[in-house]
Amino acid sequence: MGNTEAAKKKKVIVAGHSCLDLTPIFPPGTKEVANPGELLAPGKLVQMEGVAINGGGAVSNTGIAMKLLGADVSLLTKTGTDTFGKVLKDIYAGFGVADSVISVEGERTSYTTVIAMPGIDRILLHDPGCNNTFSLEDVKRADLTGVSLFHFGYPPIMERMYLNDGAELVEMLKYVKSQGVAVSMDMAMVDPASKAGQADWMKILTGALPYVDFFVPSVEEICFMLDRPRYEEWSKRAAGGELVNILRKEDIAPLAEKCMELGTRVLLLKCGAPGLYYKTGSAVMMEKLHELTGINASDWTDREGFENSYLPEKVLSGTGAGDTTIAAFLTAMLEGYSFERCIQLAAAEGASCVEAYGALEGIRALEELERRIDNGWTKGDGLRQV
Repeated sequence: MGNTEAAKKKKVIVAGHSCLDLTPIFPPGTKEVANPGELLAPGKLVQMEGVAINGGGAVSNTGIAMKLLGADVSLLTKTGTDTFGKVLKDIYAGFGVADSVISVEGERTSYTTVIAMPGIDRILLHDPGCNNTFSLEDVKRADLTGVSLFHFGYPPIMERMYLNDGAELVEMLKYVKSQGVAVSMDMAMVDPASKAGQADWMKILTGALPYVDFFVPSVEEICFMLDRPRYEEWSKRAAGGELVNILRKEDIAPLAEKCMELGTRVLLLKCGAPGLYYKTGSAVMMEKLHELTGINASDWTDREGFENSYLPEKVLSGTGAGDTTIAAFLTAMLEGYSFERCIQLAAAEGASCVEAYGALEGIRALEELERRIDNGWTKGDGLRQV
């Protein structure tokens, strides 16, 4: 078990993308569908049963989840002063984390309409709003004194982070590292036809990953960015289904190796319902991380494997599951849990998240997750074997 008091003394800044999530709720008993057209046909009236309004994006989901799990968290993000911005700041104020949020006159607050139909992965209608103007200057205005970890989320949907081959992103991460702070970074999937989809992500990540200690993207995201032919081959094999359901360890291992070659120290690849692929660096790398975070360097050195997901009691929505997985992993790391337990807790928190509509409604304390794990919580089958 970790040391919760130790974690509270380690300050964390969760920065980057935030938005207001609007999730229409389908009535209980709505039948599962194989594709959206079965339920959302043109001209059809679909009766709903309320709407869930929550903070969304990496800052809302990972940041507040870490606070709920016991970490000392500040949020660094931007909103407008419009109606959505006021609602979002009210949500943050309810968790006691609104003080460091930057409100910008004349800019749109980002929002996402989350269509979570039973039986298929969610569909997201997203406006990035003022996330597109987030920059190094916003980070420089933050107080990094005494901060142990800077977690940055979703550069692929923050325009200044990927323009000019990611120059702003690289300078921002370089600045944070120069302040003696450990860095973690999460990604987001992009539309291939968008500006972000046309960006040279190999070049961007080549510049960024040497400054990233914990890299925690999804396997689809990183495959799209680093190996487009492989991503297209996966899509062909999936034949319209979810990519993670056709993946094998040998599909993922080359991507993990590439991320390590580019300079990250700890890699956690989210693979959806099957689980998590992980890989860590050398003893020298882990010693440097020990100095920044207090991890047991020998315990974290040269790890590689796959952690199968735990089976949720029910599945209501996948919204925020990846973010809360990361929150548990990072919080457990800061609390001094063993590497193995950090991975287990990450998988367990992701399974808890899908049992609720909102990303934070399914959050369980690390101690509760430990009890469920130790009492024999059933795991899924993981990756395909053939």
